[in-house]
Amino acid sequence: MPRLRTSILTRLSAVSELFGDLLRLANAAVRSQGSLVAENLFLRKQLAFYQEREVGPRRLTDAARLTLVFWSRWFNWKDALVIVKPETLIGWHRKGFRLFWRWKSKPGRPRLPKNIRELIVRMARENPTWGQMRVASELSLKLGIYVSPRTVRVYWPWQPDSQPRRISSQRWRTFVRNHARSLIACDFLVVVTARFRVLYVFVLLEVATRRIVHVNVTAHPTAGWTLQQFRDAIPGDHQYRFLIHDRDSIFSPGLDHELKAFGLRVLRTPVQAPQANAYCERLVGTMRRECLDFLIPFSEKHLRATLRVWLKHYNQARPHMSLGPGIPDTPGRRSASGRPRHHLPDDSRVVARSVLGGLHHEYAWEKMAA
Repeated sequence: MPRLRTSILTRLSAVSELFGDLLRLANAAVRSQGSLVAENLFLRKQLAFYQEREVGPRRLTDAARLTLVFWSRWFNWKDALVIVKPETLIGWHRKGFRLFWRWKSKPGRPRLPKNIRELIVRMARENPTWGQMRVASELSLKLGIYVSPRTVRVYWPWQPDSQPRRISSQRWRTFVRNHARSLIACDFLVVVTARFRVLYVFVLLEVATRRIVHVNVTAHPTAGWTLQQFRDAIPGDHQYRFLIHDRDSIFSPGLDHELKAFGLRVLRTPVQAPQANAYCERLVGTMRRECLDFLIPFSEKHLRATLRVWLKHYNQARPHMSLGPGIPDTPGRRSASGRPRHHLPDDSRVVARSVLGGLHHEYAWEKMAA
C-alpha cells in the first residue's frame, strides 16, 4: 500500500510539472523574439557561473526527467545539455517509450469465466486419454462453448514432469468399472476369539454384483489352503478374467502361477495402497461394523457358522447403494409396482425375520387372512 501511494504521488507530480511547463511555453509564445533571446543568454550566464564554481545539481526526480525528455523533442538539445550525459537522456527517452507502450497495450484477451475454466480442468482430469483438441471439440460441438485448443492449453491442469504422459494409461477406477463383471477380489481379516486365539477370515468378492462368492476361516493361513479356497469357490465355467489381491506373503508367486490355470490374471495392488483393493476393504469394514463388532466368537466353528448366516443375509437381503440400491443375488429386484408410495395396503402386513439373534431384521409383505 505505501509503494502504491508513492507511485501515484510521483505520477501526479510529473503531470503537474509538465502542465506548468506548458503554461510557461504558452506565455513565452506570445513574447517577442528579442525578449526570449535575452532571457536565454541571461540563464546561460548563470549556468556558466555554477559550472565555474563546480556546483553539482541535485538528483533529478522522475518528473524532471520526463519534462527534459519532452522538451528535448522541440530543439537541438545536445548543445544545451550540461547536467547529464547525452546517453543518459536517451536512456530516459527509451524508458519513457517503454512505459508508454506498456500503458497503451492491452493485457490480451480477458480470462474465461471461472465456471468454464473449472469445466476444462474437470474434463481433462476425468478423461486421461483426451488432449486439448478433444476437449475444445467437446466444448464447441456438444456444449456450445467455443474455445480454441490454445485457450484450453492455458487452463490445462499442471502435471509434474515425473508423471507419465496422459495418454499412456487409463485410471485404475476406470479400469475397474470397465471390467467389473470379470473382476473378483479377495482379502484376509483377523478375528480374535474369546480365548484370545487369532483366526483369519478369507473373503472372495465379485466386484460387479458385490456378491460374496466365498468365506472361510482358518487359524493357519497358507498358500496351499488359500489355493484350495479358490478351487472351492470358482466354478469351471466361470467368466472371471482378473483377480485383485494385495502383496501379503500368503499370496505367494507359486499361488499366482497356479491361479493362471483358472484362466485368471492376477493384479497385485501397489505397496501400501489399500485403496487399490477398495471393494474388499469396504467389505471388510462392513463385515466388522454389521457383524463382528457385536459378538465374540468362541471358536473357529462358531465364527464360521456366524459368518454363514451373515453371508446369506448380505447376499440375499441387504440393500447395497452401489447397486442402485439393489441386492447382490437379485440386483434388478424392486418393490411391487402400482402400490402407492406412502400407503400401507389393508390386505397385507409387514413381517420381520430376525437375523443373528435380532442384530438385523429382514422385512417383507405378507398377505393377511380374509
